[in-house]
Amino acid sequence: MFNRFIRKDLFKDFLTVRRLRRVLWYGVYLLVVLIVQDMVLTQIRPLGVCAFIQPAAVAAVGMFEGAIPGVVFGLVMGIFTDMFTPHTVVTYTVLFPLLAFSVGFISQFFLNRRFMGYMLSALFSLLITALVQALLVALGDSWSFSILRTALLQALWSLPMAVLTYFPPARWIE
Repeated sequence: MFNRFIRKDLFKDFLTVRRLRRVLWYGVYLLVVLIVQDMVLTQIRPLGVCAFIQPAAVAAVGMFEGAIPGVVFGLVMGIFTDMFTPHTVVTYTVLFPLLAFSVGFISQFFLNRRFMGYMLSALFSLLITALVQALLVALGDSWSFSILRTALLQALWSLPMAVLTYFPPARWIE
């Protein structure tokens, strides 16, 4: 009775060579973003802030691949970012899938998947991430407006670097 509801070629469609190749490319993309963040961007600190491009990469994958693949990528990126960042425990593991889902949902219904749409979604992701970081710092220390200034400077400094995270996912879409 249930056999007519179960597709026999479900796993055959799921594990295609094209999909496996795409997963491998996104794994390389994740690794390159993490390496560039930790080895290059941490050394460049104008006005004392460091660019943070992982939220923009999560937004790019969420925008071009959709909400659910973006959530998976955001979860993996969040786990690795939390492992490389000494002062966080699960902050990015929770935040990045939420950002990927929201950008994927918004781009599916309201935002076009072109460069300006990506830059708006990257700015949104960078601002949300900077505000969450500022909130975590404010909870540990006393609140001051210099925390908000630093968060805004980080988001604005990260935006030009976010252009680099646009091109690989935009090129891989079908």
